[in-house]
Amino acid sequence: MKKITHAVIPVAGFGTRMLPLSKSVPKELLPLGNRPAIHYVVEEAIAAGIKHIVLVGHAQKSAIEDYFDINAELDTQLRHKGKDELADSLNWLPDDVSVSMIRQGRALGLGHAVLAARPIVGDNDFAVLLPDVVLDPFTGDMATDNLAFMLAEFAKDQHSQILVEQVADSDVHKYGIAKLVDSTTEIGDSTDSNASFGVAGFVEKPDLTDAPSRLAVVGRYVFSNQIFDYLANTKASVGGEIQLTDAIDALISESGVNVTTMRGDSYDAGDMQSYMQAFIYFAEQQLASKG
Repeated sequence: MKKITHAVIPVAGFGTRMLPLSKSVPKELLPLGNRPAIHYVVEEAIAAGIKHIVLVGHAQKSAIEDYFDINAELDTQLRHKGKDELADSLNWLPDDVSVSMIRQGRALGLGHAVLAARPIVGDNDFAVLLPDVVLDPFTGDMATDNLAFMLAEFAKDQHSQILVEQVADSDVHKYGIAKLVDSTTEIGDSTDSNASFGVAGFVEKPDLTDAPSRLAVVGRYVFSNQIFDYLANTKASVGGEIQLTDAIDALISESGVNVTTMRGDSYDAGDMQSYMQAFIYFAEQQLASKG
């Protein structure tokens, strides 16, 4: 079975929930501790074996691509001043990992952004990581193991995988909630192990009384290349956008899709309140690690 080595990261959003911080700085480059949020997302992908990162952006997001490139002038200046260790830390991407950027063009939703990556991804199966969601990197290998587990599960039966986490009753209305194929499945509250279950569909932001489970979509996906065909044939719906969930529904009907329960904790770095809490937590962890 061919190994998945491509990951698509949609970065074209304007980050309106993060204004005024995101007025001139892409929300993906806002710091969590001493690194931008997208740094952790890319590290997570690389740790799971991804070799080609595909950023889907627009003209005002070139700073994100620049972040992953080598600034030759800065590198030269740092090394001239004997700051080789600092220079090396800025050029942290492994030699066998590449980053490409393609523009989405018109802002027609998440599904359209994923489809925009097709010219680079080609016929390969691939992962999708939403940069708004940052998995806690300070819990050992939990954060990186989630995607690795999803990739391994996909390799078994070619069922696309969607990461979910158990949320509190009071938060159910905020998320897309999974409806499992077997409604009697016991999930439990543990975040110490991954598990994969067949999913019948998703209900978007339901009331608690209508929710089929407490399993909320986190923002990590592993897709069969087949999803591109479904996206290409998906008609625009809410807000004139091409919804990724519509293509997922088609994929469920044709070949089946699984949800993977998440290990560890996640942070919404695209919401101001959650972002501020995450920044404090990440900063405290980094300061503690330095003694």
